Amino acid sequence: MRFKSKAQRRKFAELLVKGEITPDAYERWNRDTGRAELPEHVRPVRKKRKRKASARRTTPKSRGAPKRKDRRSRKA
Repeated sequence: MRFKSKAQRRKFAELLVKGEITPDAYERWNRDTGRAELPEHVRPVRKKRKRKASARRTTPKSRGAPKRKDRRSRKA
């Protein structure tokens, strides 16, 4: 198996220092990866979409006839 990102390589190095994985396992993954140029993370961070100021309405949109407030207060 090979590392997929620089972040994954750092995580495995941290686990190696803590003693949670063997040096042999880390070296095997590192050897399989070789000198490949890895991305920082596998999935890119999503960018937030900005709203355009001109797209906002200044007055509320009319939606037809007004709704009744309470049906119980109506007399039959």
